[in-house]
Amino acid sequence: MDWDLILWLIAIVSNISLLVLLIYQIICLSDLEADYMNPYESSANINAMVIPEFLVQGAFCALFLFTGHWFMFLITLPIACYHVRLFIKREHLVDVTEIFRALSSEKKFRLIKLAAYLLFFFLVIVRLVIAIYNSLADEDEAVHGFWLF
Repeated sequence: MDWDLILWLIAIVSNISLLVLLIYQIICLSDLEADYMNPYESSANINAMVIPEFLVQGAFCALFLFTGHWFMFLITLPIACYHVRLFIKREHLVDVTEIFRALSSEKKFRLIKLAAYLLFFFLVIVRLVIAIYNSLADEDEAVHGFWLF
């Protein structure tokens, strides 16, 4: 099996896990906004997903750094830096007493991250299809024009 194919399979699995974690957080915030969930339960559910999301995003970014996919590394780096900044300033957890005041900004940040993760998903799918084609094709038929990402 080709190593490039394995890389993109790992990337698609980690990207799907990022999307699931983030969509769960958005659903919890929407349930809180619609008053289906109390603030304590919503904060506990969101805070349980924050650290795993940060770890998966960091591993996702490091995966591209260590494999030399510079374009993908550079487009995943801003979110990783944002996560590091939140963690250092200790603003990564949702406070149960301030959740209603910060509800709109929390949803806005998570929706922006969702758009970025969907962009990553599209790029990873394209690269996965190219890697599958290259692993099945002969050396003469392989696609080499996607050197950018």
